[in-house]
Amino acid sequence: MVKKTTSSCQLVSLLTVLFVIIFTGSLFSTTCVEARKNHHHRNAKNHHGHQHSHNNNKRGHFPAPSPAPAFQPAPPNPYTKKSNIFDVLSFGAKGDGIADDSKALQAAWKAACLVEGGIVEIPSEFKFLIKPITLEGGPCKPHLVLQIDGIMLAPPNIGSWSKSDLYQWINIKRTENFTIQGGGVVDGQGFAWWKPNELSYIQKTSNHMPDMKPTAVRFYGSYHVTVRDIRIINSPLCHLKFDNSRYINVNNVTITSPENSPNTDGIHLQNSQDAEIQHSNIGCGDDCVSIQTGCSNVHVHHINCGPGHGISLGSLGKGKSVACVKDIVVDNILMQNTMFGARIKSWQGGIGSVKNVTFSNIQVSNVSTPIMIDQYYCDKQKCKNQTEAVAITGVKFNQIVGTYTSQPLHLACSDSVPCTNVDLIDIQLKPSLVSRGFHQALCWNSHGKSQAPLLPWSIDYCLRSGGGKRPSKSHSDRIC
Repeated sequence: MVKKTTSSCQLVSLLTVLFVIIFTGSLFSTTCVEARKNHHHRNAKNHHGHQHSHNNNKRGHFPAPSPAPAFQPAPPNPYTKKSNIFDVLSFGAKGDGIADDSKALQAAWKAACLVEGGIVEIPSEFKFLIKPITLEGGPCKPHLVLQIDGIMLAPPNIGSWSKSDLYQWINIKRTENFTIQGGGVVDGQGFAWWKPNELSYIQKTSNHMPDMKPTAVRFYGSYHVTVRDIRIINSPLCHLKFDNSRYINVNNVTITSPENSPNTDGIHLQNSQDAEIQHSNIGCGDDCVSIQTGCSNVHVHHINCGPGHGISLGSLGKGKSVACVKDIVVDNILMQNTMFGARIKSWQGGIGSVKNVTFSNIQVSNVSTPIMIDQYYCDKQKCKNQTEAVAITGVKFNQIVGTYTSQPLHLACSDSVPCTNVDLIDIQLKPSLVSRGFHQALCWNSHGKSQAPLLPWSIDYCLRSGGGKRPSKSHSDRIC
Protein backbone atom coordinates (compact mmCIF):
# COMPACT_ATOMS: atom_id res chain seq x y z
CA MET A 1 0.00 0.00 0.00
CA VAL A 2 2.68 2.37 0.75
CA LYS A 3 4.48 1.88 -2.63
CA LYS A 4 1.35 2.48 -4.60
CA THR A 5 0.82 5.80 -2.85
CA THR A 6 4.37 6.86 -3.70
CA SER A 7 3.94 6.04 -7.39
CA SER A 8 0.75 8.02 -7.49
CA CYS A 9 2.48 11.01 -5.97
CA GLN A 10 5.31 10.82 -8.52
CA LEU A 11 2.80 10.76 -11.36
CA VAL A 12 1.03 13.81 -10.01
CA SER A 13 4.35 15.67 -9.68
CA LEU A 14 5.32 14.81 -13.25
CA LEU A 15 1.99 16.05 -14.58
CA THR A 16 2.36 19.25 -12.56
CA VAL A 17 5.84 19.98 -14.07
CA LEU A 18 4.53 19.23 -17.54
CA PHE A 19 1.62 21.64 -17.04
CA VAL A 20 3.97 24.39 -15.86
CA ILE A 21 6.19 23.92 -18.93
CA ILE A 22 3.24 24.09 -21.30
CA PHE A 23 1.77 27.13 -19.57
CA THR A 24 5.12 28.99 -19.59
CA GLY A 25 5.67 28.21 -23.28
CA SER A 26 2.22 29.48 -24.13
CA LEU A 27 2.81 32.70 -22.17
CA PHE A 28 6.20 33.26 -23.90
CA SER A 29 4.61 32.72 -27.28
CA THR A 30 1.94 35.31 -26.54
CA THR A 31 4.57 37.83 -25.37
CA CYS A 32 6.59 37.41 -28.59
CA VAL A 33 3.52 37.94 -30.72
CA GLU A 34 2.67 41.13 -28.85
CA ALA A 35 6.29 42.31 -29.17
CA ARG A 36 6.16 41.75 -32.93
CA LYS A 37 2.88 43.62 -33.10
CA ASN A 38 4.35 46.51 -31.12
CA HIS A 39 7.49 46.58 -33.31
CA HIS A 40 5.37 46.69 -36.46
CA HIS A 41 3.36 49.52 -34.94
CA ARG A 42 6.52 51.53 -34.16
CA ASN A 43 7.89 50.99 -37.65
CA ALA A 44 4.64 52.16 -39.15
CA LYS A 45 4.77 55.26 -36.95
CA ASN A 46 8.38 55.96 -37.91
CA HIS A 47 7.58 55.58 -41.62
CA HIS A 48 4.53 57.82 -41.63
CA GLY A 49 5.38 60.21 -38.83
CA HIS A 50 9.22 60.44 -39.32
CA GLN A 51 9.76 59.89 -35.58
CA HIS A 52 12.42 57.17 -35.72
CA SER A 53 15.54 57.68 -33.69
CA HIS A 54 19.18 56.71 -33.99
CA ASN A 55 18.77 54.57 -30.86
CA ASN A 56 16.57 52.17 -32.79
CA ASN A 57 19.34 51.79 -35.35
CA LYS A 58 21.76 50.93 -32.59
CA ARG A 59 19.46 48.19 -31.43
CA GLY A 60 19.32 46.79 -34.94
CA HIS A 61 15.86 48.14 -35.82
CA PHE A 62 15.89 49.98 -39.22
CA PRO A 63 13.03 52.08 -40.53
CA ALA A 64 11.30 51.05 -43.69
CA PRO A 65 12.75 52.74 -46.86
CA SER A 66 11.08 56.00 -48.00
CA PRO A 67 9.44 56.06 -51.39
CA ALA A 68 11.37 57.68 -54.28
CA PRO A 69 10.72 61.45 -54.64
CA ALA A 70 8.75 62.70 -57.58
CA PHE A 71 10.88 63.59 -60.69
CA GLN A 72 11.94 67.22 -60.98
CA PRO A 73 13.97 68.76 -63.83
CA ALA A 74 17.55 69.78 -62.95
CA PRO A 75 18.10 73.52 -62.33
CA PRO A 76 19.79 75.40 -65.17
CA ASN A 77 23.58 75.50 -65.06
CA PRO A 78 24.66 79.12 -64.50
CA TYR A 79 27.86 78.50 -66.43
CA THR A 80 25.98 77.71 -69.60
CA LYS A 81 24.81 81.33 -69.81
CA LYS A 82 26.78 83.31 -72.36
CA SER A 83 29.16 85.78 -70.68
CA ASN A 84 29.58 89.38 -71.76
CA ILE A 85 33.37 89.18 -71.22
CA PHE A 86 35.48 88.39 -74.27
CA ASP A 87 39.04 87.59 -73.23
CA VAL A 88 41.53 87.91 -76.09
CA LEU A 89 43.26 84.76 -74.85
CA SER A 90 40.08 82.86 -75.70
CA PHE A 91 40.40 84.10 -79.27
CA GLY A 92 43.91 82.81 -79.80
CA ALA A 93 46.11 85.54 -78.33
CA LYS A 94 49.46 84.31 -76.98
CA GLY A 95 50.17 87.16 -74.60
CA ASP A 96 53.96 86.68 -74.78
CA GLY A 97 54.79 90.10 -76.23
CA ILE A 98 56.33 88.47 -79.31
CA ALA A 99 53.55 86.81 -81.30
CA ASP A 100 51.16 89.05 -83.22
CA ASP A 101 47.91 89.17 -81.25
CA SER A 102 46.14 91.66 -83.53
CA LYS A 103 43.73 89.14 -85.06
CA ALA A 104 42.71 87.87 -81.63
CA LEU A 105 41.93 91.41 -80.51
CA GLN A 106 39.92 92.06 -83.66
CA ALA A 107 37.95 88.83 -83.20
CA ALA A 108 37.22 89.57 -79.54
CA TRP A 109 36.08 93.07 -80.50
CA LYS A 110 33.67 91.77 -83.14
CA ALA A 111 32.20 89.25 -80.72
CA ALA A 112 31.77 91.82 -77.95
CA CYS A 113 30.10 94.22 -80.38
CA LEU A 114 27.15 91.86 -80.66
CA VAL A 115 26.37 92.01 -76.93
CA GLU A 116 25.08 95.04 -75.08
CA GLY A 117 27.62 95.87 -72.38
CA GLY A 118 30.21 93.61 -74.02
CA ILE A 119 33.71 93.73 -72.51
CA VAL A 120 36.87 93.08 -74.50
CA GLU A 121 39.34 91.88 -71.88
CA ILE A 122 43.11 92.45 -72.11
CA PRO A 123 44.03 90.35 -69.07
CA SER A 124 46.69 91.25 -66.55
CA GLU A 125 50.09 89.55 -66.32
CA PHE A 126 50.33 89.25 -70.12
CA LYS A 127 51.93 91.33 -72.87
CA PHE A 128 50.18 91.59 -76.22
CA LEU A 129 51.95 92.72 -79.37
CA ILE A 130 49.36 94.54 -81.44
CA LYS A 131 50.04 95.76 -84.95
CA PRO A 132 48.25 98.88 -86.25
CA ILE A 133 44.56 98.16 -85.92
CA THR A 134 41.19 99.83 -86.47
CA LEU A 135 38.40 98.95 -84.06
CA GLU A 136 35.17 99.97 -85.75
CA GLY A 137 32.29 100.76 -83.43
CA GLY A 138 29.61 101.49 -85.99
CA PRO A 139 27.65 98.20 -85.70
CA CYS A 140 28.32 97.69 -81.99
CA LYS A 141 25.73 97.44 -79.23
CA PRO A 142 25.77 100.21 -76.60
CA HIS A 143 28.11 100.36 -73.59
CA LEU A 144 31.01 98.47 -75.13
CA VAL A 145 34.13 98.38 -72.91
CA LEU A 146 37.79 97.79 -73.72
CA GLN A 147 39.16 96.56 -70.39
CA ILE A 148 42.96 96.93 -70.42
CA ASP A 149 44.52 95.22 -67.43
CA GLY A 150 47.59 93.81 -69.19
CA ILE A 151 50.16 95.47 -71.45
CA MET A 152 49.60 96.33 -75.11
CA LEU A 153 52.77 96.81 -77.15
CA ALA A 154 53.20 98.58 -80.48
CA PRO A 155 55.65 97.17 -83.05
CA PRO A 156 59.06 98.60 -82.10
CA ASN A 157 60.60 98.30 -85.58
CA ILE A 158 59.88 101.36 -87.74
CA GLY A 159 60.41 99.38 -90.93
CA SER A 160 57.46 97.12 -90.14
CA TRP A 161 54.97 100.00 -90.39
CA SER A 162 53.33 100.54 -93.76
CA LYS A 163 52.51 104.02 -95.08
CA SER A 164 48.80 103.53 -94.49
CA ASP A 165 49.44 102.76 -90.81
CA LEU A 166 51.45 105.87 -89.97
CA TYR A 167 48.49 107.97 -88.82
CA GLN A 168 47.77 105.96 -85.70
CA TRP A 169 48.47 102.71 -83.94
CA ILE A 170 45.11 101.96 -82.28
CA ASN A 171 42.33 103.63 -84.24
CA ILE A 172 38.93 103.61 -82.54
CA LYS A 173 36.41 104.66 -85.14
CA ARG A 174 32.77 105.68 -84.88
CA THR A 175 32.10 104.38 -81.39
CA GLU A 176 29.24 105.51 -79.20
CA ASN A 177 28.75 104.92 -75.48
CA PHE A 178 32.21 103.37 -75.35
CA THR A 179 34.75 103.14 -72.51
CA ILE A 180 38.43 102.31 -72.25
CA GLN A 181 39.40 101.49 -68.68
CA GLY A 182 41.62 99.33 -66.50
CA GLY A 183 44.91 99.32 -64.66
CA GLY A 184 46.99 98.27 -67.66
CA VAL A 185 49.46 99.95 -70.00
CA VAL A 186 49.35 101.02 -73.64
CA ASP A 187 53.00 101.20 -74.70
CA GLY A 188 53.79 102.85 -78.05
CA GLN A 189 57.48 101.81 -77.88
CA GLY A 190 58.40 105.03 -79.65
CA PHE A 191 62.10 105.23 -78.83
CA ALA A 192 63.25 104.50 -82.39
CA TRP A 193 60.89 107.14 -83.79
CA TRP A 194 62.54 109.89 -81.74
CA LYS A 195 66.05 109.29 -83.11
CA PRO A 196 66.96 111.18 -86.31
CA ASN A 197 69.70 108.66 -87.04
CA GLU A 198 67.20 105.82 -86.95
CA LEU A 199 64.86 107.59 -89.36
CA SER A 200 67.75 108.38 -91.67
CA TYR A 201 68.71 104.70 -91.71
CA ILE A 202 65.15 103.71 -92.58
CA GLN A 203 65.15 106.20 -95.45
CA LYS A 204 68.29 104.65 -96.93
CA THR A 205 67.31 101.00 -96.49
CA SER A 206 63.55 101.04 -97.02
CA ASN A 207 61.24 101.75 -99.94
CA HIS A 208 59.32 104.24 -97.85
CA MET A 209 60.32 106.99 -95.53
CA PRO A 210 57.88 107.76 -92.73
CA ASP A 211 56.74 111.32 -93.35
CA MET A 212 54.88 111.25 -90.07
CA LYS A 213 54.68 109.29 -86.85
CA PRO A 214 51.73 107.33 -85.48
CA THR A 215 49.54 108.47 -82.61
CA ALA A 216 49.16 105.76 -79.96
CA VAL A 217 45.37 105.89 -79.43
CA ARG A 218 43.10 107.86 -81.73
CA PHE A 219 39.34 108.33 -81.57
CA TYR A 220 37.59 109.40 -84.73
CA GLY A 221 33.92 110.31 -85.14
CA SER A 222 33.00 109.02 -81.69
CA TYR A 223 30.40 110.16 -79.16
CA HIS A 224 29.97 109.68 -75.42
CA VAL A 225 33.40 108.12 -74.93
CA THR A 226 35.32 107.66 -71.69
CA VAL A 227 38.99 106.91 -71.10
CA ARG A 228 39.93 106.28 -67.47
CA ASP A 229 42.54 104.79 -65.17
CA ILE A 230 44.90 103.43 -67.83
CA ARG A 231 48.52 104.39 -68.61
CA ILE A 232 49.63 105.43 -72.10
CA ILE A 233 53.39 105.66 -72.51
CA ASN A 234 56.13 106.29 -75.07
CA SER A 235 54.00 107.10 -78.09
CA PRO A 236 55.85 107.89 -81.33
CA LEU A 237 53.67 111.02 -81.64
CA CYS A 238 50.55 112.07 -79.70
CA HIS A 239 49.51 109.71 -76.94
CA LEU A 240 45.74 110.18 -76.97
CA LYS A 241 43.91 112.02 -79.74
CA PHE A 242 40.26 112.91 -80.33
CA ASP A 243 39.19 113.83 -83.86
CA ASN A 244 35.67 114.90 -84.83
CA SER A 245 34.30 113.56 -81.56
CA ARG A 246 31.89 114.78 -78.93
CA TYR A 247 30.99 114.20 -75.27
CA ILE A 248 34.44 113.11 -74.16
CA ASN A 249 35.56 112.28 -70.65
CA VAL A 250 39.17 111.56 -69.71
CA ASN A 251 39.66 110.78 -66.04
CA ASN A 252 42.58 109.54 -63.94
CA VAL A 253 44.89 108.63 -66.79
CA THR A 254 48.67 108.68 -66.68
CA ILE A 255 50.60 109.68 -69.79
CA THR A 256 54.39 109.62 -69.85
CA SER A 257 57.24 109.87 -72.31
CA PRO A 258 60.74 111.39 -72.02
CA GLU A 259 61.12 115.16 -72.00
CA ASN A 260 63.24 114.98 -75.18
CA SER A 261 60.71 112.92 -77.17
CA PRO A 262 59.61 115.30 -79.95
CA ASN A 263 55.95 116.12 -80.64
CA THR A 264 54.64 113.60 -78.14
CA ASP A 265 51.61 115.58 -76.99
CA GLY A 266 49.75 114.03 -74.09
CA ILE A 267 46.13 114.65 -75.11
CA HIS A 268 45.24 116.26 -78.43
CA LEU A 269 41.77 117.58 -79.28
CA GLN A 270 40.76 118.55 -82.81
CA ASN A 271 37.31 119.37 -84.17
CA SER A 272 35.86 118.02 -80.93
CA GLN A 273 33.33 119.49 -78.53
CA ASP A 274 31.99 118.97 -75.03
CA ALA A 275 35.11 117.45 -73.51
CA GLU A 276 36.26 117.12 -69.90
CA ILE A 277 39.83 116.15 -69.06
CA GLN A 278 40.39 115.77 -65.34
CA HIS A 279 42.44 114.35 -62.44
CA SER A 280 45.31 113.06 -64.57
CA ASN A 281 49.12 113.08 -64.65
CA ILE A 282 50.79 114.00 -67.92
CA GLY A 283 54.50 114.30 -68.66
CA CYS A 284 55.81 114.25 -72.24
CA GLY A 285 57.95 115.99 -74.86
CA ASP A 286 55.30 118.47 -76.03
CA ASP A 287 52.00 119.95 -74.84
CA CYS A 288 50.40 118.11 -71.95
CA VAL A 289 47.05 119.06 -73.48
CA SER A 290 46.74 120.51 -76.98
CA ILE A 291 43.45 122.09 -78.08
CA GLN A 292 43.19 122.65 -81.82
CA THR A 293 40.80 124.18 -84.29
CA GLY A 294 37.13 123.22 -84.19
CA CYS A 295 37.09 122.71 -80.42
CA SER A 296 34.56 124.24 -78.05
CA ASN A 297 33.17 123.70 -74.57
CA VAL A 298 36.32 122.05 -73.24
CA HIS A 299 37.10 121.86 -69.51
CA VAL A 300 40.58 120.81 -68.40
CA HIS A 301 41.07 120.64 -64.64
CA HIS A 302 43.07 119.02 -61.84
CA ILE A 303 46.00 118.08 -64.06
CA ASN A 304 49.62 117.55 -63.03
CA CYS A 305 51.66 118.62 -66.06
CA GLY A 306 55.38 118.15 -66.48
CA PRO A 307 57.70 117.77 -68.14
CA GLY A 308 56.29 119.18 -71.36
CA HIS A 309 55.20 122.40 -73.03
CA GLY A 310 52.26 123.21 -70.77
CA ILE A 311 48.62 123.41 -71.83
CA SER A 312 48.13 125.07 -75.20
CA LEU A 313 45.52 126.28 -77.62
CA GLY A 314 47.08 125.75 -81.04
CA SER A 315 49.08 126.12 -82.99
CA LEU A 316 46.28 127.62 -85.09
CA GLY A 317 45.98 128.95 -88.64
CA LYS A 318 48.97 127.25 -90.23
CA GLY A 319 49.17 127.64 -93.99
CA LYS A 320 46.51 130.40 -93.98
CA SER A 321 43.95 127.94 -92.67
CA VAL A 322 40.77 128.69 -90.71
CA ALA A 323 40.89 128.23 -86.95
CA CYS A 324 37.89 128.46 -84.62
CA VAL A 325 38.17 127.81 -80.88
CA LYS A 326 35.82 128.99 -78.11
CA ASP A 327 34.56 128.35 -74.59
CA ILE A 328 37.67 126.80 -73.07
CA VAL A 329 38.29 126.56 -69.30
CA VAL A 330 41.61 125.42 -67.84
CA ASP A 331 41.78 125.45 -64.04
CA ASN A 332 43.32 123.81 -60.99
CA ILE A 333 46.56 122.88 -62.74
CA LEU A 334 50.02 122.11 -61.34
CA MET A 335 52.87 122.64 -63.81
CA GLN A 336 56.42 121.66 -62.95
CA ASN A 337 59.53 121.99 -65.11
CA THR A 338 57.59 122.79 -68.27
CA MET A 339 58.61 125.06 -71.13
CA PHE A 340 55.36 127.02 -71.06
CA GLY A 341 52.35 127.26 -68.80
CA ALA A 342 49.06 128.64 -70.16
CA ARG A 343 49.59 129.30 -73.86
CA ILE A 344 47.76 130.38 -77.03
CA LYS A 345 49.77 130.15 -80.25
CA SER A 346 48.83 130.98 -83.83
CA TRP A 347 50.54 131.39 -87.17
CA GLN A 348 50.65 134.56 -89.20
CA GLY A 349 48.31 134.45 -92.16
CA GLY A 350 45.64 132.33 -90.50
CA ILE A 351 42.04 133.43 -90.10
CA GLY A 352 39.26 132.72 -87.62
CA SER A 353 38.99 133.40 -83.91
CA VAL A 354 39.79 132.29 -80.38
CA LYS A 355 37.35 133.61 -77.81
CA ASN A 356 36.04 133.09 -74.29
CA VAL A 357 39.07 131.34 -72.80
CA THR A 358 39.93 131.16 -69.08
CA PHE A 359 43.14 129.98 -67.44
CA SER A 360 42.73 130.06 -63.65
CA ASN A 361 44.21 128.73 -60.42
CA ILE A 362 47.44 127.51 -61.97
CA GLN A 363 50.48 126.75 -59.82
CA VAL A 364 53.78 126.87 -61.71
CA SER A 365 57.20 125.70 -60.59
CA ASN A 366 60.37 126.22 -62.66
CA VAL A 367 58.31 127.01 -65.76
CA SER A 368 60.19 128.88 -68.47
CA THR A 369 57.28 131.19 -69.49
CA PRO A 370 54.10 130.70 -67.46
CA ILE A 371 51.78 132.98 -69.51
CA MET A 372 51.92 133.29 -73.30
CA ILE A 373 49.93 134.56 -76.25
CA ASP A 374 51.97 134.30 -79.45
CA GLN A 375 50.44 135.34 -82.78
CA TYR A 376 53.85 135.01 -84.43
CA TYR A 377 54.31 131.31 -83.82
CA CYS A 378 56.93 129.69 -86.04
CA ASP A 379 58.55 126.29 -85.69
CA LYS A 380 61.36 127.17 -88.09
CA GLN A 381 64.27 129.55 -87.86
CA LYS A 382 62.40 132.15 -89.87
CA CYS A 383 58.83 132.57 -91.08
CA LYS A 384 57.43 135.12 -93.55
CA ASN A 385 55.61 138.10 -92.08
CA GLN A 386 51.92 138.25 -93.00
CA THR A 387 49.13 140.63 -92.09
CA GLU A 388 46.27 138.25 -91.44
CA ALA A 389 45.94 136.57 -88.06
CA VAL A 390 43.55 134.51 -85.99
CA ALA A 391 41.64 136.98 -83.83
CA ILE A 392 42.09 136.45 -80.09
CA THR A 393 39.56 138.01 -77.74
CA GLY A 394 38.08 137.41 -74.31
CA VAL A 395 41.02 135.66 -72.62
CA LYS A 396 41.40 135.67 -68.83
CA PHE A 397 44.52 134.73 -66.86
CA ASN A 398 43.50 134.50 -63.21
CA GLN A 399 45.57 133.34 -60.21
CA ILE A 400 48.72 132.22 -61.97
CA VAL A 401 51.22 131.81 -59.14
CA GLY A 402 54.70 130.36 -58.76
CA THR A 403 58.20 130.52 -60.25
CA TYR A 404 59.59 130.99 -63.75
CA THR A 405 63.04 130.40 -65.25
CA SER A 406 63.01 132.70 -68.29
CA GLN A 407 60.15 135.17 -68.60
CA PRO A 408 57.02 135.68 -66.49
CA LEU A 409 54.74 136.73 -69.31
CA HIS A 410 54.87 136.93 -73.12
CA LEU A 411 52.05 138.62 -75.03
CA ALA A 412 52.99 139.07 -78.69
CA CYS A 413 49.88 140.03 -80.64
CA SER A 414 49.44 140.85 -84.30
CA ASP A 415 49.93 144.40 -85.57
CA SER A 416 46.85 144.13 -87.77
CA VAL A 417 44.67 141.95 -85.52
CA PRO A 418 45.58 142.75 -81.91
CA CYS A 419 44.47 140.75 -78.88
CA THR A 420 41.44 142.27 -77.15
CA ASN A 421 39.67 141.86 -73.81
CA VAL A 422 42.65 140.19 -72.17
CA ASP A 423 42.46 140.14 -68.35
CA LEU A 424 45.41 139.66 -66.01
CA ILE A 425 44.16 139.07 -62.46
CA ASP A 426 46.18 138.04 -59.41
CA ILE A 427 49.41 137.17 -61.20
CA GLN A 428 52.26 136.43 -58.79
CA LEU A 429 55.38 135.12 -60.49
CA LYS A 430 58.91 135.10 -59.13
CA PRO A 431 62.18 133.99 -60.72
CA SER A 432 63.11 130.51 -59.60
CA LEU A 433 66.43 129.57 -58.04
CA VAL A 434 67.57 128.13 -61.37
CA SER A 435 66.57 131.25 -63.33
CA ARG A 436 69.36 132.79 -65.36
CA GLY A 437 68.88 136.44 -64.59
CA PHE A 438 65.68 138.48 -64.35
CA HIS A 439 63.69 138.96 -67.54
CA GLN A 440 60.99 141.55 -68.05
CA ALA A 441 57.58 140.63 -69.38
CA LEU A 442 57.06 141.08 -73.12
CA CYS A 443 53.87 142.88 -74.08
CA TRP A 444 52.96 143.81 -77.64
CA ASN A 445 49.67 145.11 -79.00
CA SER A 446 47.47 143.47 -76.37
CA HIS A 447 44.43 145.25 -74.93
CA GLY A 448 42.52 144.63 -71.72
CA LYS A 449 42.73 145.24 -68.00
CA SER A 450 44.85 144.09 -65.08
CA GLN A 451 43.95 143.67 -61.43
CA ALA A 452 46.22 143.42 -58.38
CA PRO A 453 48.02 141.65 -56.90
CA LEU A 454 50.51 141.65 -59.76
CA LEU A 455 54.10 140.43 -59.59
CA PRO A 456 56.37 141.48 -61.19
CA TRP A 457 55.00 145.01 -61.10
CA SER A 458 55.73 145.54 -64.82
CA ILE A 459 52.70 143.38 -65.62
CA ASP A 460 50.51 146.29 -64.58
CA TYR A 461 51.75 148.21 -67.64
CA CYS A 462 51.49 145.28 -70.01
CA LEU A 463 47.99 145.75 -71.36
CA ARG A 464 46.79 148.73 -73.35
CA SER A 465 43.54 150.29 -72.29
CA GLY A 466 40.68 150.44 -74.75
CA GLY A 467 39.37 147.81 -77.10
CA GLY A 468 41.95 148.08 -79.83
CA LYS A 469 41.15 147.33 -83.43
CA ARG A 470 38.41 144.73 -83.53
CA PRO A 471 38.22 142.22 -86.35
CA SER A 472 35.26 142.58 -88.70
CA LYS A 473 32.46 140.07 -88.64
CA SER A 474 33.55 138.73 -91.99
CA HIS A 475 36.96 138.03 -90.50
CA SER A 476 35.91 135.92 -87.55
CA ASP A 477 32.24 135.59 -86.67
CA ARG A 478 31.05 134.54 -90.09
CA ILE A 479 33.92 132.17 -90.57
CA CYS A 480 33.50 130.52 -87.18
